[in-house]
Amino acid sequence: MLAQVLATTPAPSKSLQANSIEELRRGVAALAPELFGRALRMSRSSALAEDLVQDTVERALRFENQYRPGTNLKAWVHQILFSVFITKCRRNRRERRALDVLYSDPNAWTAAPAVSEMTALSPPTLRALEAIQEVYREALILVDLQEMSYKDAAEKLGVPVGTVMSRLHRGRRLLAKALEADRDASLVQCNMLE
Repeated sequence: MLAQVLATTPAPSKSLQANSIEELRRGVAALAPELFGRALRMSRSSALAEDLVQDTVERALRFENQYRPGTNLKAWVHQILFSVFITKCRRNRRERRALDVLYSDPNAWTAAPAVSEMTALSPPTLRALEAIQEVYREALILVDLQEMSYKDAAEKLGVPVGTVMSRLHRGRRLLAKALEADRDASLVQCNMLE
């Protein structure tokens, strides 16, 4: 079915806008070939690319009421494609980890995790994480360590999604600086011991 849509749909213009639900639906269909090309570049598999485009079109139509008429439909749909791709990558990574654990211990799913994310961090990373402000640390732990989506982290923290993204960006920069400072301090200590 997707192949039929791809073959019969004309290429969209650079900036595509929709002012009604009908225009939005036609625009999403018109973007299908372009979405397939991008999905193919991201996934490097035509079967996965078709699944990505199908999920993207389905999600765009399911959430069509969230599209703001007159804005760039192409950018909106491409962002949905990217979000679908990232979600699938994260899900696949979690599944691979779970399968690896089950391969080594078939009864692992019945036991509680033995080590939390925080205790699995190296001491320098743990020190650097503890050195940054709590609002940034919370965002880092929820999104980067616990692999929560931005939306879920925002709900847990009681802030908008944009705030989570901002705190995450700032937190990552602060963590990098703290790790660099810790590394430099370690180098100074090593030099003094020589």
